[in-house]
Amino acid sequence: MVDSDLILAKAGSVQRHLNRVIEKRNTDIQIFFKDIDRQESILFNLQMAIQNCIDIAAHIISEEGFGVPGSTNEMFYLLEENGYVGPELTEKMVKAVGFRNLIVHEYGKVELQHVFEIAQNNIEDLNEYLRSIFKKLGIAD
Repeated sequence: MVDSDLILAKAGSVQRHLNRVIEKRNTDIQIFFKDIDRQESILFNLQMAIQNCIDIAAHIISEEGFGVPGSTNEMFYLLEENGYVGPELTEKMVKAVGFRNLIVHEYGKVELQHVFEIAQNNIEDLNEYLRSIFKKLGIAD
């Protein structure tokens, strides 16, 4: 059985990390390019927010018996197949996982322009994911 308290705790972590991104993203791109502390804060908090979304997916898949995903990306396809997220949101989450993997495994290859754009334009995708999960589970957000 899916543990709603665990889902809510993970969702709270997502929100805390996204709030830190929001605090740090409000700057000119040229300042962002020069501010290593700001860059690292945004990267870390994006990584952690995405990881908590992955953890939510893993918990649901395990508890609902949806099978063993072959990859992290496959988790979101399993959620889609079982009505937790729609196809468009699945693709957004797959992209988020790819970005997280880039941060974790190939830090030197992260393009700052891309990080800045994600911080400005894409963090709502994670909130959309949480709302979709809450709706399916009947959790009020």
